[in-house]
Amino acid sequence: MIGLVMCGGKGTRMKLPEEKLLLKYKKPLIEHVLTAFENSKIFSKIVCVTSSNAPKTREFVSKLGVIILETNGNGYVEDLGESLHTFKELIFVASGDMPLLDSEVIRKIMELVNTGDVWTSILVRKSFLQSLGLEAEFFVNYNGEECAYTGISIVDPTRVKNKQPVRESCIIFDDKRIATNLNTKKDYDLICAT
Repeated sequence: MIGLVMCGGKGTRMKLPEEKLLLKYKKPLIEHVLTAFENSKIFSKIVCVTSSNAPKTREFVSKLGVIILETNGNGYVEDLGESLHTFKELIFVASGDMPLLDSEVIRKIMELVNTGDVWTSILVRKSFLQSLGLEAEFFVNYNGEECAYTGISIVDPTRVKNKQPVRESCIIFDDKRIATNLNTKKDYDLICAT
């Protein structure tokens, strides 16, 4: 399985001059995700999806020796879609702005996932997210509950063809380690205060 870290975004909602994934929470945000991936010991390789939107982040992960896949930087969904054709094995995708992600929660997620599904997205309940003081930009209704995407998906790229729609499976997994992805200055301030 490939560990794919999405780290080519502009981070415009953060409204800070620094690149978001290089902001520090003990260490740069992106490094928390890379460490969690490495420590999980379940990936044949770890790849960072970067773009010209975040040149310092690309340079940082490159210096760590991580494989880089450059995309056009047209947004999370577009960049992920652009990168899928590169791989022939199952992919565990995570956003690079998840400072609480650890190897244990990665392994727990994989225990819950049916690897026969084409695309599995991991969700958290809106009520859980709000109990942490966090917000999401939008919510989806899943099994009658309002939920937010965590930025984690497990994808079989061999069954995703030419950006054609695929059946998405979802798993609700309320866990602070995956609910906490930093999109705004408020999110960052909240995590730094803990």
